Amino acid sequence: MNRAEALAALTAPGETYELEVIETPRGPVRAFRNAPGSLRALFESTATDRPFLVYADERYTFRETYARAARTARLLVDGYGIGAGDRVAISMRNYPEWITAFMAVTSLGAIAVAMNALWQPEELEYGLTDSGARLLFADEERVARLRDTTRDIAVVPVRTPTAGPSLAERLAPIDECEMPAATIGADDPATIFYTSGSTGNPKGVVSTHRNVLSALLSWELDTFAAARVARGDEQPPVRTGRKIQDAALLAVPLFHVTGSHAVYLSSYRAQRKLVCMYKWDPDTAAELIEREQVNSFIAPPAMTGDLVRIAATSARDLSTLRVVGGGGAPRAPEQVRQIDASFQKVAPNTGWGMTETNAIGAGISGTDYVDHPASSGRCSAVLDLRVVDETGAALPTGERGELQVRGASVFAGYWNRPDVDAEVFDDGWFRTGDVAYLDGDGYVFIVDRIKDLIIRGGENIGCGHVEAALLMHPDVHEVAVYAVPDERLGEEVGATIHAAPGLDVDALRGFLAQHLARFEVPRYITTSAAPLPRIASGKIFKRQLRDEAVASLTAR
Repeated sequence: MNRAEALAALTAPGETYELEVIETPRGPVRAFRNAPGSLRALFESTATDRPFLVYADERYTFRETYARAARTARLLVDGYGIGAGDRVAISMRNYPEWITAFMAVTSLGAIAVAMNALWQPEELEYGLTDSGARLLFADEERVARLRDTTRDIAVVPVRTPTAGPSLAERLAPIDECEMPAATIGADDPATIFYTSGSTGNPKGVVSTHRNVLSALLSWELDTFAAARVARGDEQPPVRTGRKIQDAALLAVPLFHVTGSHAVYLSSYRAQRKLVCMYKWDPDTAAELIEREQVNSFIAPPAMTGDLVRIAATSARDLSTLRVVGGGGAPRAPEQVRQIDASFQKVAPNTGWGMTETNAIGAGISGTDYVDHPASSGRCSAVLDLRVVDETGAALPTGERGELQVRGASVFAGYWNRPDVDAEVFDDGWFRTGDVAYLDGDGYVFIVDRIKDLIIRGGENIGCGHVEAALLMHPDVHEVAVYAVPDERLGEEVGATIHAAPGLDVDALRGFLAQHLARFEVPRYITTSAAPLPRIASGKIFKRQLRDEAVASLTAR
């Protein structure tokens, strides 16, 4: 049985993953007939007594987590009047409260706004204002940054002893209760995740309950299809009855769709234990993998590369690992081979996806990945992929062009940006901005980006955003920001600037830290006493500057 045959069998009429064609504002798409009707339905149907959240010495079952989410929802309704369509922002570390707040907000039919916790005050203020959030759940670091903004918003502090009554204190008088009533449609908006574009401020990516759930079930479908191909039989998927519970390490921030979707939300139906990390530390990760018998770790290449190095040097027992997955950035082929060689029973995997596709798109794993280490895999069952030229005409196999995608998991649109929607959607197809080609077997190869973006350890950084911050400095006259290859993070931020004589680069970085998140501040800054070179159209010749900077760094 090959993959196509396995997918056909699993999605046939009457099967768990039966597909049907539905009409949407962007045209007909394939959707799961038996999918939960909303995220609320997903949470309700999986509220069991199995262990769910582990954070430090705290442990909660699925049922306990849902009960706490219900009390949080009651607080939102009675204390703040939150209802369908209201935006509620969440900005904090990977605490259990991030998850219960998300469950509460989406179970009310409100929209969860996942804020980048690394944002500095200016960016935090922008996101809150742009989304029109009525309420913010925030930990101590984010509450402190909020004080440096002019935004007046109700705040529910989390684990914050200095900012008034905390969430725990506000929940104390609320007895255990049912989740407040709400009517939620599959095509109602559920989330806003902010993604950096090539120019200007981040854009809010709005996804519906159906968009998110389509991604979750698509991963399940691909997993069962791969299992059928490996077994070579037609046995139906088995979802229950495992004596040993699966466990995943949550090291990626929950404001990324890799962390929120591929790791967190996909754990409900799998009844998988989720081991949450405060922040990434390879030694702590190895300790948690050993202690909690973790068998799944999905993260950007920078983190999985760290784990490969720990596997070679640490005495920790990492033998429970079965999956080391990628996400958020391309993984070097050499690291694929290192993962395969470093762990006893691990199947390396990765995929291509975007915030706008709810993290799915294409996927690849196991020996298939080892044999095709430069590929992002083959198309997910609920999506269609195509490669087109500059005129929008589909290109044949092997030819490079822009990768476009359509399907049930593709987002509804950018928040309050119909102008951008009109640019990025073409008759239902989303223009990804990635340059790719498809081979004869349907494998996707991402080779470049049309958009002016840097992907640093899974973080999308808009070059225009960094350039704008640099130009705010009075001694900076011209600037070009570009990606510099980096072995661990994939790409680092580089900049060439034409500046006044005697500019102190370290002082410039200190200035930028007031306006950019830490990961956005250029690691490499080249100064030029002369104006920057330009192409015939008058634009700065960024490719030349990037090549010169990379050559200079390589020669060191």
